[in-house]
Amino acid sequence: MKKKPELKRIGLVANVEKADAAAVLREAVKLIHRAKRRVLTDAATAALGGLDGEQLADVHAVAKRADVLLVFGGDGTMLRVARELDGAATPILGINLGSLGFLTDVPSDKLAPALEKLWRGEFTLETRPLLDAEVVTRAGTQRHRAFNDFVVSRGNCSRLIELAVSVDGESLTRYRCDGLIVSSPTGSTAYSMAAGGAIVAPGAEVFSLTPICPHTLTNRPLIVPLRSTLEVTVRSEKLEVMFTADGQLQSALDAGDVVRVRRSAKSVRLVRLAGANFFQTLRRKLHWSGSSV
Repeated sequence: MKKKPELKRIGLVANVEKADAAAVLREAVKLIHRAKRRVLTDAATAALGGLDGEQLADVHAVAKRADVLLVFGGDGTMLRVARELDGAATPILGINLGSLGFLTDVPSDKLAPALEKLWRGEFTLETRPLLDAEVVTRAGTQRHRAFNDFVVSRGNCSRLIELAVSVDGESLTRYRCDGLIVSSPTGSTAYSMAAGGAIVAPGAEVFSLTPICPHTLTNRPLIVPLRSTLEVTVRSEKLEVMFTADGQLQSALDAGDVVRVRRSAKSVRLVRLAGANFFQTLRRKLHWSGSSV
């Protein structure tokens, strides 16, 4: 069994747009100091919480020095931090200040017992894949990374767009739809789920392709191996088409532009505290219940 990291330097990163994060940050600092551990923060997080101590320029700098990173916000904050880590192996634990939160396991009012579990080593580490996309346009090639998903979708126009999709060079189909979501296993509980895609266990080595409002009812969500290379080519003329990474980075596409998606060589490590698992999270977050016969 791989040895768990020794947690002496605790990095704190917060969504600075959430004012209620300030009080939770100050509580976290108090608990960390009480446990005789060091606090590291980026400058923006320190300013939000009015925190003293060691400050570094940005999230990546904090991750390089910290043994574990506590991320205060919602899933959107986790997605941003996952990209900014740029493949750093520092494990991250999400403290939920949002609503649904599939990536932020710990409610802010449960911070103290969560940190006690962390100090006692009562956790496991999950490695989650990231996705890379090459966006090939007439202006050149852009490269993007995502934790959840890439989406090619129509812009402000209400007309359907047409997308040609291939897998490992083999033509799959042409979708006439509002858009197409290519998600990682982690992203299967995000936009893909809302669009009717399958929920995928995080350990599954697969992509999910989920069309958004397809015109042809036989165009169903599709699961393909994570080792595949996917190509999405825009076939629509004179329509606004957008490319989005994790719902946060956006650029326009034209007819003939190609989005090529692969598994990234980089990954993210998530902290899973004892007593928490993916299926328990599904039951709690989605209010699933069962009955015995």
